[in-house]
Amino acid sequence: MIPNWDPVLQALFASLFTWGVTALGAALVFVLPASSRVFLDSSLGFAGGVMTAASFWSLLAPAIEISENQMGKLAFVPVAVGFALGALFVHFSDCMIPSCVNAELTVISAISGECQGTNAPGVMNEMRIKKLGEDPAAQRTRNLSPSGDVNGLRHRSRMLRSERNCEENVEGGRHLQMDEGAEDANNTARSSELGSNPSASQLLSWRRILLLIMAVTVHNFPEGLAVGVAFGGVGKTPSATFEKAFNLAFGIGLQNFPEGLAVSLPLAGFGYSKWKAFLYGQMSGMVEPIAALLGASLVLMMEFALPYALSFAAGAMIYVVFDSIIPEAYSRGNGKMSSLFAILGFMGCVLALFLTDSILTLTFPIA
Repeated sequence: MIPNWDPVLQALFASLFTWGVTALGAALVFVLPASSRVFLDSSLGFAGGVMTAASFWSLLAPAIEISENQMGKLAFVPVAVGFALGALFVHFSDCMIPSCVNAELTVISAISGECQGTNAPGVMNEMRIKKLGEDPAAQRTRNLSPSGDVNGLRHRSRMLRSERNCEENVEGGRHLQMDEGAEDANNTARSSELGSNPSASQLLSWRRILLLIMAVTVHNFPEGLAVGVAFGGVGKTPSATFEKAFNLAFGIGLQNFPEGLAVSLPLAGFGYSKWKAFLYGQMSGMVEPIAALLGASLVLMMEFALPYALSFAAGAMIYVVFDSIIPEAYSRGNGKMSSLFAILGFMGCVLALFLTDSILTLTFPIA
C-alpha cells in the first residue's frame, strides 16, 4: 500500500494533499464574512504550533541521527549549517520582493491598491499631476513662483505624510479606513484616472498579480521541499519513518488551511468576487507539488546530503513560522488567543506522532 510506494510518488500525493487543504481554506471565503479575523488568527496560531513540532520531530531529529552516524562528534555541523542556510534562503528570498510586499500573509495590501509605493513610479507621478488638474509644464511653472513654492511645499508635505501613513498601514497588515463618502470619491477618481489610461491600468494590475505570485512562491517552496525531503529520507535511519513524514505533511496541510484563507478573505473584503478571491487563495499552494518532487528526487540521488536537506527544510519552516505566521496572528489584537492555539497545535502534533503509527499500521498494513 502507500507505505511501500516509491518515495517520489509519496511526496507527490502528500504535496497534492497540502495544496488541496490550501484550496479548502480559501473556499471558506464563500461562507465566512470578510471580517472573521478571530477565526483566522486562531488558525494561524494552531498551524504555527503544529509546524514547530513537526519541524523538530520530522526533520531535525532524523537529521541529527544521520549526522551522528556519518560524522560522530561533528554531527552538529551539517545540522547547524543546513538549518542556517534554510532560514537565510527564506530571508533573502523575502528581500527580493519589494518592501510593500513584506510577507505572504500581507501581500494583499499591495493588491488592494491602498499603497502605490512600488507601482510604476512614472505612471503614479502622472496620476498625481492629474489629480491637481494640471499638466507637467504648468506644475513646474507654478512651483517656480513664490506662492507656488509655498503651495508646492505644502502639497509635497501632504503627499509625504500620505505615503508614510500608507507604508505604515501596509507593514502592519492594516489598511486605511475611510468613511463611505470619501471612499466613493476616491474610487470614482481612481476609476476615471485608470479609465483614461488603459495601459496604466493594465500595468498596475499585472504588477500586483506578479507581486502575489512572487510572494506565495517564496513562502511555499520551502514547505513543499520539506515534504519531499521527509519522504525521500524515509528508511535512512530508524527515526526517519513514513509515519513522521506523514505527520509533517499533515502539519504543513494544517498550516496551509489558514494560509489560503488569509489570502482569499482580505481579497473578498476589498471587493473582489468570491470566485476570484478563491482562485488567488488556492494559488498559494500550487508550487508545493513541484518543490516536493524536487526535494524527494534530490535526496534519493544524493543521500550524503540528507542531513543538510532535512535541516535546511526545518530552518526554512521555522523561519516562516516566526517571521510570518506568528506576527500576522498577533497583528489584529488576537495575540492571546493565537498563543493558546499555538500551544494546542504543538501538543496536538506531539499526540499525533504517537497515534499515527498505530493508525497507519491498521489502515495500510505492510505486507
